[in-house]
Amino acid sequence: MGLIQVTRTAVIDAPIDAVWAEVRDFNSHLHWHPAIADSHIEAGEPADQIGCIRNFHLKDGHHIREQLLALSDRDHVSTYCILEATLPMRRYVATVRLTPVTDGNRTFWHWRSTFSVPAGREAEFERLVGDGVYVGGFEGIRAFLRRGGRAGLRARDSGQGPGQGPGQGRDPADASATAVMSPTAGLAGQGVVLQRHGGPEQLQLQPISAAAPGPGEVRLRQTAIGVNFIDVYIRRGDYPMVTPPAVIGMEAAGVVVDVGPGVGHLLPGDRVAYACLPPGAYASVRTLAADQVVVLPDDIDDAVAAALMLKGLSAEYLLHRACRIAPGDTVLVHAAAGGLGLLLCRWARGLGARVIGTVSSEAKARLAREAGCDEVIVTADYRFADAVRAATKGRGVDVIFDGLGRAAFEENLAAIAMTGQWISYGQASGPLEAVPLERLSSRSVTLTRPVLFHYTAERDRLRRMAGNVFQALRDGMIRADIHHRFGLADAAAAHAALDSRATTGQVILLP
Repeated sequence: MGLIQVTRTAVIDAPIDAVWAEVRDFNSHLHWHPAIADSHIEAGEPADQIGCIRNFHLKDGHHIREQLLALSDRDHVSTYCILEATLPMRRYVATVRLTPVTDGNRTFWHWRSTFSVPAGREAEFERLVGDGVYVGGFEGIRAFLRRGGRAGLRARDSGQGPGQGPGQGRDPADASATAVMSPTAGLAGQGVVLQRHGGPEQLQLQPISAAAPGPGEVRLRQTAIGVNFIDVYIRRGDYPMVTPPAVIGMEAAGVVVDVGPGVGHLLPGDRVAYACLPPGAYASVRTLAADQVVVLPDDIDDAVAAALMLKGLSAEYLLHRACRIAPGDTVLVHAAAGGLGLLLCRWARGLGARVIGTVSSEAKARLAREAGCDEVIVTADYRFADAVRAATKGRGVDVIFDGLGRAAFEENLAAIAMTGQWISYGQASGPLEAVPLERLSSRSVTLTRPVLFHYTAERDRLRRMAGNVFQALRDGMIRADIHHRFGLADAAAAHAALDSRATTGQVILLP
């Protein structure tokens, strides 16, 4: 057996003293690590005494005894070893080292171990320790500290509720329901079910139930739901993402009811939001993959989160990942007065771009100008290239953000500059036909058809992207323009408004 080494690092959004208070307690993992079933310090010794032994079981049934070898309050270092384990790990020695991060008063956590395992199982145990133990621990400590750490634990033990506080938007009744709910019980609610592909009349409110969360899942009681054009495409059957009868919808905000095994970054009572596949958001309760759910900061309202998750994340990846807008770029935003269009206009303008928008009416033109458009083209028939050329003195635009699709194809080609980027992210007028490469190469145009959910598939990147959206909201780069609120039972009316192009800004449903 040769020694292998596993190292993982993370930045914890908490001061080093708060993180160290947990790490220096050799038995604290019982409170914050999602893999721990039970744990105690043998012989009743203090949990920070060198040589003390913690005796614990993992939730998968394995038994481990570990000994504290070194502890330094000055250097914020803890070292321990495995004395006995039902896992085939030998000579296991691990060290946790914390370092203060001056930017934002955060903590850098370095976790390293060396050990041996049977030949051929090195990769298996590297993943088990690195991801299951270390990354899982990072997630657990973040959630634990977010809920107040030891003080929050004492408050919950005394019956004061799961971390409720001013501005949290939590319903105490939800917390009580969480405490008494059977872990296998379904949670009753209502959902908007698509009966068959077609018009808005195919959306009907029906009783549904959210199943108890399985491994890696979370169950939510939803408070606000976003409505998007992708929902219309799914309803019509343009995007074959559901087989009716099925609940549709891609984004919502709500409160965590309970979590399944292996979920360490969420706790019951957390306010959260998501924008993800598969569809199913048009409901008062829902169970879904926890990796796609992000915790809401206290200063972000549920309705704002539901309105901005999908569109805000879309604007983030379109402006910062699918392409990178630079000061001096000229961009063309189609449907500039729509929910995503307004965000793109504001954010692109904040990044220093010149923004040209297209809209279908003078009323929408006023909204686009207020959102930062330097030029607004009013067109009801997808004719805009001549106006774009005139506004750019014949040069064309550097970037086109195109949610229109088929009907705007020729005009987009005529409006784009040499070496321009054409980003097709929607198809309000129908999908694009196959594009001959020579049509693009005549101006060295780059055409891309990115998908948001490919960018948000990894939870760490999703968390960073959501953080950028929330910060842009705080900085005034973007804002929520919730112009239309419907009850959950009125989802069909919301879709009818979208179909008729009568909406501006964001549209939400309220259960």
